[in-house]
Amino acid sequence: MLDSHQHFWKVERSDYGWLTPELGSIYRDFLPGDLTREMRRAGITRTILVQAAETEAETDFLLEIARETDFVAGVVGWIDMEAEDFAARLARYRQNPKFVGLRPMLQGLDDDAYILRPKVLDSLKAVADSGLTFDILTFTRHLPHVVAALKTVPGLKAVVDHISKPEIATGTLDPWRGHMEEIAAFANVSCKVSGMVTEASASWQLEDFRPYVDHVVRCFGPDRLMFGSDWPVCTLAASYAEVANLARTLLSSHFGPEDLHGIFEKNAALFYGV
Repeated sequence: MLDSHQHFWKVERSDYGWLTPELGSIYRDFLPGDLTREMRRAGITRTILVQAAETEAETDFLLEIARETDFVAGVVGWIDMEAEDFAARLARYRQNPKFVGLRPMLQGLDDDAYILRPKVLDSLKAVADSGLTFDILTFTRHLPHVVAALKTVPGLKAVVDHISKPEIATGTLDPWRGHMEEIAAFANVSCKVSGMVTEASASWQLEDFRPYVDHVVRCFGPDRLMFGSDWPVCTLAASYAEVANLARTLLSSHFGPEDLHGIFEKNAALFYGV
């Protein structure tokens, strides 16, 4: 199986603006040796390593880990999408076979409509032309802007991270539900069944997630869904194995073995080209 979304970090690198001591158990280093046993227990054999800092030093750090770590199949990095030489930077990273896509951290930016800035749209077109992928990290409020960007760059191969982090703790479905239907109308956009446990209440139970998973199943179908753990962020609310089992249980209500094989391996492998 292929985990489409996990992270590594070293606190001493000091470019993780969001990673503070207040986060408690995850304010420490997380490196390949910390994940190996968890993967084996969950039956995961490969991963996609995703950026957690908004610097190209982070991208270089992750690519070095990928070079040394057999189970890392690809890296989703970060490049400044407003840089005048964005296309040249993208082309340079494109030469590394482990570099499979990029992700700006849209959820944490001051401008909810950042993705619609003219220079960013130009950069999105360069990503689309390159054939690389784009990870969409958003909350519900960002989705109308994402829809507008996808209309402007219809060839973009993209994936919504963490089902766009709906308000699971309060059971709120709308307007998230309608926005996700709009996103799913773009045939080249997929969705990660990931990052849900940290959006739920501390006393979450499986049924809290069912309406959200049921909805993305209806919207995206078996060929455009992929499993991701969001480890180690997920450990704030659940273990690696619990996250994997949660996804298996909810998705098994809809799909048989062949489709589940797609969601837990094949779809992400095809999407990222690994």
